[in-house]
Amino acid sequence: MDRQSIAEQTTVAMNRIGDAPKRREDQRFVTGTGTYLDDCLFDGLARAVVVRSPHAHAILDGIAVDKAWAAPGVIAVLTAKDVARDGLKPIRPPAEANVKTGEPFAFLPQPLLAHDRVRYVGEPIALVIAETHSQALDAAELVHVDYSSLPAMTTPEAATAPGAADLCAAVPRNVCFDWRTGDWSAVEDAFATADHVVDLSIDNHRIITNPMEPRGVVATFDPATGRYALHVSSQNVHIIRDHIARMLDVPAAAVRLVAPDVGGDFGAQNFVYGEYVLMAWAARRIGRPVKWIASRSEVFLADHQARDQKAEASLALDRSGRFLALRVDSTANAGAYLMSTGGVQTYQYPHLPGTVYRIPAIALRVRAVLTNTTPVGVTRGPGFAEAVNIMERLIDQAARTTGFDRAELRRRNLVPSDAMPMTNALDQKVDSGAFPETFERALAEADVAGFEARRRASETRGCLRGLGFAYHIKGTGGSPHENVEIRFAADGTVSLTTGTHSVGQGHATTFPQIVADRLGVSDDIVKFYQGDTDLIAIGGGSGSSRSTFMGGTAIWRAAENIVEKGMAVATRLLETPASEIDFADGHFRARGTNRSVPLLEVAAKARDAGAPLDTYYSWTREWLTFPNGTHVVEVEIDRETGKLTVDRYTAVDDYGTLINPMIAAGQVHGAIAQGVGQALLEQAVYDEQSGQPVTGSFMDYALP
Repeated sequence: MDRQSIAEQTTVAMNRIGDAPKRREDQRFVTGTGTYLDDCLFDGLARAVVVRSPHAHAILDGIAVDKAWAAPGVIAVLTAKDVARDGLKPIRPPAEANVKTGEPFAFLPQPLLAHDRVRYVGEPIALVIAETHSQALDAAELVHVDYSSLPAMTTPEAATAPGAADLCAAVPRNVCFDWRTGDWSAVEDAFATADHVVDLSIDNHRIITNPMEPRGVVATFDPATGRYALHVSSQNVHIIRDHIARMLDVPAAAVRLVAPDVGGDFGAQNFVYGEYVLMAWAARRIGRPVKWIASRSEVFLADHQARDQKAEASLALDRSGRFLALRVDSTANAGAYLMSTGGVQTYQYPHLPGTVYRIPAIALRVRAVLTNTTPVGVTRGPGFAEAVNIMERLIDQAARTTGFDRAELRRRNLVPSDAMPMTNALDQKVDSGAFPETFERALAEADVAGFEARRRASETRGCLRGLGFAYHIKGTGGSPHENVEIRFAADGTVSLTTGTHSVGQGHATTFPQIVADRLGVSDDIVKFYQGDTDLIAIGGGSGSSRSTFMGGTAIWRAAENIVEKGMAVATRLLETPASEIDFADGHFRARGTNRSVPLLEVAAKARDAGAPLDTYYSWTREWLTFPNGTHVVEVEIDRETGKLTVDRYTAVDDYGTLINPMIAAGQVHGAIAQGVGQALLEQAVYDEQSGQPVTGSFMDYALP
């Protein structure tokens, strides 16, 4: 590219940090040219179907597969015996010990295919591979399994009751861990002298994660290189790759994961599943690509579910309404196998109680219990959402029982802005926040003062009207490591590769905006790459709201290095010392003159000289960041029919610097929809006697 065309590139209108261009990836999506997993084409593709248990708890007495093998089009029928013969390893939880204390969890690794017993409805038992999906489905019906049914336990209360059977010998009393943290002595002293004590039982019920695109995988194996390649619908390819490699007993470099466009997630596809390993293994065995995509029924049965935590919570207050102490005794239903619950419950959940409020003493007891239900994973704000729910409902209960105004109780206890940075009673450091200001703005925007008039108007229509508000806060967690690579191509474009992954958040728009802002180039020339473990060394995916914080910071720092390297080239081109050159708006300028050189020309000269400005940057965070805010909602309920209408909703959120305000607002809209979904519509229900899921389809389970 010649100098004139390079200069022209720098004069194109740029979308920088804070601008709100439309998402450029949406052009593909709305015209039907996106590439989701089912759009990927492979030669010689075989189709797989998983045979799953219809029982919540049963002994496997025998599996007969001869009829399935003989069915038309069948290529292979594989069971636990084949898994054992080939030495595949079971699924282990991503955290095997308390991440704060190192205490080991009690857990049973989940077998890829059940061999002695099944522990939840939907547990994989056999894998059928055929030429077509229909043939695999037909053959799966011919796999005969003999079961001896056992009593099922669907709640922690049942699983820990006296005389309850252990689901496995590795987890006595079905308790994976029982952990205490905080200052219990100080809490007990505070409760003993408190003027007011409020107690509340809270059930944060189970929900079923339902991404728009079901989970799936297409696996291939190259015998010449001994390398597996898996195309997956996932938000976390690097970490999942490492788990798959361990289970296949191969080096991580022998496994490549590629995630094309992904149709939503919010946690359901953040961890490894047995189907990923099974398809890689099957591809090696039959010498052909193998594809499995979950049906919606399988999503209900087999995808990690979420929430399902009960808590006994108590709050101590003095005569003026100041919080003195918080005590929480919580139990999580982990499902049949300990998956991500252990890490979430012992890391994220204990961070938050009291973070926006001044509470001198906090004590937590956190347990996880196995039951005959689908394993629990994560969904939006895992651990944090549970903690905020406990705190905010306790405050409302305190207002009801003590006579304090619920808004005033919050005002008296919110940490003031001039106390930042602060460290809470659980030693969690928070760098910044304007909690009282955010709270007051939300109440004003929502016109809380006018609620009584609206309530009276509702009554004239025969309706009830209610108003509620809550202060939320979340630590951006996930993997503490992230990296990016920025490269300058000969055609004048800039490539950006990240280890994070977009599952709908708009990274292909927002991340180039950061590059454009920092380097002064047009975001149109920034080519964005993600979702391929061969493209970049590591990656933490998009879990726990980490992508912009982690990936964006890496971009920011990589850009600083690029400018520093470019300065050495600019000094030669401008024949001016670096101390007299400024960089702004994509140009190096000799101070006090009209002489300048654009960054893209500097990059071209550096490349020609054999020392390109291309930069790889990896970093490890030290602290979390804490987005927070207040939401206010008014609902109206028809007295006669019970019909509920969400009539007014106000959200004031402090997310720091917004890369793209339009995209941020869209994510808030989605968050509100998900919150309304759990509050009013969604609940995973199991029959307590049989362990059968009662909400097994959208006929029984309502999404907003």
